[in-house]
Order: sequence, then C-alpha cells, then structure tokens
Amino acid sequence: MSDPFFPVLVLFAFAAVVVLALLFIAQTVGPKRMTAVKADPFESGNPPQGDARIRFPVHFYLVAMLFLIFDLEVVFLYPWAVSFRRLGVFGLVEMGIFLLIVVIGFIYAWKKGALDLD
Repeated sequence: MSDPFFPVLVLFAFAAVVVLALLFIAQTVGPKRMTAVKADPFESGNPPQGDARIRFPVHFYLVAMLFLIFDLEVVFLYPWAVSFRRLGVFGLVEMGIFLLIVVIGFIYAWKKGALDLD
C-alpha cells in the first residue's frame, strides 16, 4: 500500500468491475428479440437513402483540411496564454506575427474561393 500508484490501480479495478457488471446485467435482463426495425440501419434518426458510395465535392475535403489547419494553429495560443506574463512584450510581438500569418492565410484561402461551397 506504500506504492503511490496503488489508488490508480484500485480505481482501474473498480471501473473494470463496474463495466463488466453493467454488461452482464444488460445481457441477462435486456430484451433479445430481433425485429426488422431493430435490424434496419439508420444514421441520426433518418432512414438510409440511396448508395453510400457517392462522390463528395472536392470543396468538402478542402474546407475540412483548412479547418484542421486553422484549428491546429489555434492550439498554439494556449501555451502562449499560459506563459504570457513571463514572455512579456517579446511574446506579444511574436504572437502578433503568428496571428498575422494565420489571418493572411485565411484571407488567401477566402479570396481563392476555398471556402465557397457552391
């Protein structure tokens, strides 16, 4: 019991017991009759329509990639915000340059029509 990770081990063991108990209860008590409605696949409550193998427009993928790029760049704001007082004016200027580059990239993508879904 002197090990510092003993409480974590107890927590994992307790979580495993709870998960296994809930699975066992659901298996033994839950209904088992399969009906046509239960077997029918659905997504977001809507019945499926047409073929699932359709081509998406290239703009869909382009917007998704741009979202990921700009979203990952925003992640760099968190460490900067945590150490803002320690960095001082130098950190403020560096983040201003970084944000300027991000905004220029966003304006470039906007002007090129990458965000238009027409």
